[in-house]
Amino acid sequence: MLNVLLNRRSVRQYTGEKISVEKLEKILQAGLLSPSGRNLKPWEFVVVQEKETLMKLSHCREGAARMLENAGCAILVFADPEKTDVWTEDCSIAMSNMHLMADSLGLGSCWIQGRCRKAEDGRTTEEVCREILSAPDKYVLEAILSVGILKEHPAAHKLGDTEIGKVHYEKF
Repeated sequence: MLNVLLNRRSVRQYTGEKISVEKLEKILQAGLLSPSGRNLKPWEFVVVQEKETLMKLSHCREGAARMLENAGCAILVFADPEKTDVWTEDCSIAMSNMHLMADSLGLGSCWIQGRCRKAEDGRTTEEVCREILSAPDKYVLEAILSVGILKEHPAAHKLGDTEIGKVHYEKF
C-alpha cells in the first residue's frame, strides 16, 4: 500500500485514449467499497466518457479542469446532503480510493475540486455540472476525478519527502 501512495501523483496530461471497461469498473468498485459514516454511502457517481461532454466539463472550473479535454473519462461524485451531515468527508474518502485505484492500475488521475468553486463563466462549478449532466437539485457536487492513459508518469515521491515534523505524539 505504501508503494501505491508513494507512486500516486496528480496527472493532468493524457493521451486521449479510452480506458478499458475492466479498469473503469475496478476504479468504481474502489469508490463504492469506501467506508462512510454509519455506512450511509451518500454518494452518486456519474461517469462521463463522451468526448463532447468531457469538452463541456473542461470549462466547469476556472483554469483547473482543462485536463478533461484529453481524459479517458471523468467521474463526478455527487452527494445527497439529506442523508448525512458528513457527506463531504464520505465523498472525499470515495474520491481518494478511486484516485489510488487508478494509479495502481497504471492510469493517471487528478482530483478536481467542485464544491465551493467557480466555473469560467462565473457560475458555480456545481451549477455548470448539474446543467450538463441533468443532475437532480437534491444532489450536491463534491469533486470530479479525471482519469486517463498518461502521457508520462511523474516521478514517485520518496519516503524522505514526507513531513514527519507534522506528526505529534501525546500532545501537539
